[in-house]
Amino acid sequence: MARVYLEHVTRRFNAIAAIEDITFEVPDGQFWVLVGPSGCGKSTILRAIAGLDDITEGNLYIGDRWVNEIPARQRDVAMVFQNYALYPHMTVAENLAFGLRMRKVDPKSIRPRIETVAQALDIAHLLERQPRQLSGGQQQRVALGRAIARQPQVFLLDEPLSNLDTQLRDDTRAELKQLHQRLGITSIYVTHDQVEAMTLADKIVVLNQGKIQQIAAPQEIYAQPVNQMVATFLGNPPMNILPATFDGSSFQLDRQVIPYPDHLRTLKLAQGQRFNLGIRPEHIQIASSTTHLIVEVTLVEPLGREILVRAMLLGENRGKATILSIQMSPMARPKVGDRLPLQLDLDHLCIFDPMTGKNLSVMNSL
Repeated sequence: MARVYLEHVTRRFNAIAAIEDITFEVPDGQFWVLVGPSGCGKSTILRAIAGLDDITEGNLYIGDRWVNEIPARQRDVAMVFQNYALYPHMTVAENLAFGLRMRKVDPKSIRPRIETVAQALDIAHLLERQPRQLSGGQQQRVALGRAIARQPQVFLLDEPLSNLDTQLRDDTRAELKQLHQRLGITSIYVTHDQVEAMTLADKIVVLNQGKIQQIAAPQEIYAQPVNQMVATFLGNPPMNILPATFDGSSFQLDRQVIPYPDHLRTLKLAQGQRFNLGIRPEHIQIASSTTHLIVEVTLVEPLGREILVRAMLLGENRGKATILSIQMSPMARPKVGDRLPLQLDLDHLCIFDPMTGKNLSVMNSL
């Protein structure tokens, strides 16, 4: 096991930077997750750590070793891809043992090691089968097991659960977290699935256009996103964004008004300046006392324990109306066309600079 340290790492393809000035350190034994939209550089970072891609600038360390010029086979990392990459002519046991044999591990220790891994992944009963006799979920577990059996210093996972159905993905994700807790191998995991990111990670690295946007624990990123991109990327449904104008004492949304929260009054906001206000769906409710907004329901989506309501902000041009997502109890029973008075939890209101995207309310709290 070892730390992984990227110091101002850049990877260019011709003149185009796939990742630029990436700096972070994954401490020994932690589980970090890289997230971001397609093309943001997640897999490029993983491939650079593995030694599959050379870096153009910067330094890369695994443990205390500078590994820029060390080939992949000597870095002592194991990587699991979205593609299982199992040998079709080998049994599950032979696939699990292949990497150990290639590294000339003592043959007497190979079978006990793969049996231990197979037991942990619930594939012990499949050891004599070949990949074509396995389901997709079983094949993915074998691929994970092959990497775990090597007991590498660093474990790299590139969207390993994306081909699994929903229930199996949930089960395998839980097993993966439990395995990490037992084994303590430094792990870096790439995904576009925010549920995987939030549930698995010790720390999340949010990327966009090849650059780091924020590094923090899952709940910190969710509660205090540093910019609008992070705020709208993490969260399902995403944070609502409301364009508004500051009039000196409140925020004007066409014909509706949101009060300026007391805890943010230390911000120096210019009168007449435009801002994007952010509020998460769970921080909006039907008004019981103070009404901040009035909306018209356009869609109701029952989700079992809750309903997701999409509603149009009244007072705006219908062709350009702002749409809000609101999480409600099924007991509310709104219908399409209903007009609802809404109350916002202003303690969770975010104020974004529309030019830079920066979350001014987080900057105020630091």
